[in-house]
Amino acid sequence: MRFIILRKADRDTEAGAMPDEELIAAMGRYNEDLVNRGLLLGGDGLRPSREGARITFSRGKITVSDGPFAETKELLAGFTVIQADSLAEAVAIAKRWPPVDGGGNVHLEVRRLYELCDFGESASLDLHADLRKRRERQPALLNPYVLFRGDCREAFEFYADCLGGRIEMMLTHGESPAAKDTAPGWRDKILHAQLRLGSWTLMGSDAPPEHYSTPQGFSVQVSLPDARQGEITFKRLAEGGTIRMPFEKTFWVERFGMLVDRFGIPWMLNCGRPA
Repeated sequence: MRFIILRKADRDTEAGAMPDEELIAAMGRYNEDLVNRGLLLGGDGLRPSREGARITFSRGKITVSDGPFAETKELLAGFTVIQADSLAEAVAIAKRWPPVDGGGNVHLEVRRLYELCDFGESASLDLHADLRKRRERQPALLNPYVLFRGDCREAFEFYADCLGGRIEMMLTHGESPAAKDTAPGWRDKILHAQLRLGSWTLMGSDAPPEHYSTPQGFSVQVSLPDARQGEITFKRLAEGGTIRMPFEKTFWVERFGMLVDRFGIPWMLNCGRPA
């Protein structure tokens, strides 16, 4: 059975006071124990209600009220979702909550979550069961991972500038635990690079000559809302590369083009609304 432990808000949490090092460490140990026992399913802290909103539906009318909200004792500061065999076990887990939290003055509430098996058989439940199975199959992250001939660093620095991204990681073979097993001439090559583009991620690395093959059968697809910016991006990516399809109008978007950049990576750009 799944239970949720609700941590009620107080004056400090509503003021946005951040936990000190002692509380952070204590909560870490508490969660680590749950993880080790296979009981922790999830959880997070909530920012103050002044950064939130309430949406009220009344006879078909929708009202949105911005925080903060006055009833502090009715608000939540965080939650933890656990697996337990009974309410008694869930309560026992909650009773081990770190005593340093709130200076020993914390209100928790334990509630059991509904399971699909709690409802009688119904065709309507099939949709919910199917959605749960679909969520279980969905990966946490899906993104391109491209290989280079030894110029991964140059490529990612170029992509970051061209696409307005931020390089989150650039690890060389020489900086990795496997450095001693890496050929001297390859230690400055990239073992893993990661570029953040808003909510999207591009990953890549240098592949040794014996493992490198020319990319084919795929393209890194980029969508840009503005066709003028798309044309600038297309031209920059195409510098020193090969244009496979000119950047032109199509029946599905205002502009579309395909190219292989100077690093050997294929791209396609969709830009603007449908013509």
